[in-house]
Amino acid sequence: MTAHVSARKVRLGLVGVGTMGGFHTNLLCNDTIPNCDLAAVCDLNPERIKNYPSGFLSSEQMFDSGKVDAVLIATPHFSHTRIGIQALQRNLHVLVEKPISAHKEDAEQLIAAHQNPDQVFAAVFNQRTDPYFIKLHQLVHSGQLGTVRRVQWTITDWFRSEAYYRSSEWRATWAGEGGGVLLNQCPHNLDLYQWIFGMPNLVQAFCRFGRYHDIEVEDDVIAYFQHASGMTAIFIASTGEAPGSNRLEVIADSGRVTIENDRFTFIRNEVPMDEFSRTTSERFGKPSVWNIELPVSGHGPQHQGILENFVAAILEGTALIAPAREGLYSLELANACLLSTWESKPISLPMDAQHYSQRLKERIANSTKQKTTVVAPRDDFSKSFG
Repeated sequence: MTAHVSARKVRLGLVGVGTMGGFHTNLLCNDTIPNCDLAAVCDLNPERIKNYPSGFLSSEQMFDSGKVDAVLIATPHFSHTRIGIQALQRNLHVLVEKPISAHKEDAEQLIAAHQNPDQVFAAVFNQRTDPYFIKLHQLVHSGQLGTVRRVQWTITDWFRSEAYYRSSEWRATWAGEGGGVLLNQCPHNLDLYQWIFGMPNLVQAFCRFGRYHDIEVEDDVIAYFQHASGMTAIFIASTGEAPGSNRLEVIADSGRVTIENDRFTFIRNEVPMDEFSRTTSERFGKPSVWNIELPVSGHGPQHQGILENFVAAILEGTALIAPAREGLYSLELANACLLSTWESKPISLPMDAQHYSQRLKERIANSTKQKTTVVAPRDDFSKSFG
């Protein structure tokens, strides 16, 4: 099999027909994605695949069947690496759900397996299709905001109940997910953060484990990011606050941007603050400002947009919205927050991937919660640690 698709339709195979897999099948089975057919599905649970014309109990069998040109991986986190490598080695195009792996060392192995430039390898970071974040990305990268000094992002509207955490044995365990809010919900926010502002060079975090729920992983996080440019950030996340809030504030030389409650406001300095500070004779003065409400509406095509972009990249060579290799950065931020908490110290980036992997293994070995994954046998699971 080659990474080229001869027909004008992509035959897509879905691995994992659970919560997110079921969501993707609804898009694919309703002809929502142009030029793409759901050609096969795969799940270890035979009940989940019995209603599909072509169902497999093994990812290898589906990959070797000749029925698919590309695969979408929507299984629990630790299996992403193993299944992704299988697919890449068979020269299939690959779209992987977030996070691309459970920890940095695994992610590096997955990325290294992508050797064929004709293979499309993407990640499901659907928040990159949101017009609010696209506009902020444009403002930062065009220089219209000037130097960014400080960012504060509070994302506590990820509320989850005890019933949510009880819904699967693998959920909210070190062995099943590799973490909590940082590995499950916040990969989106961490990806947007690094996509817009770049990677920090130092992370210090204070994670609380099972603060609001009967779980062993983090459900409450306060993190500090420091960048080589001097920019700093505070990142706050939780699954235990209701109603919660989602407020992103950016302080830059040209003013302040706030995204909250579907409003994008820009209080713009008429004179950049650095210039005003250097040139004014006023001791207590501030730059005059314009209050601007940017006309942004809706939240974009989200998952549908990512799937359409993946198909267009295969058929037309369209640039990817979210290349899979960029998934390493949000994962490293999540891992660094956990490591900083475990070791009670700041973590310099790039972080030591092997050291983090070893510390995670220790958490798994000492866990009193579920220690196996419902996606792969124990021997396959252990391979995900290399």
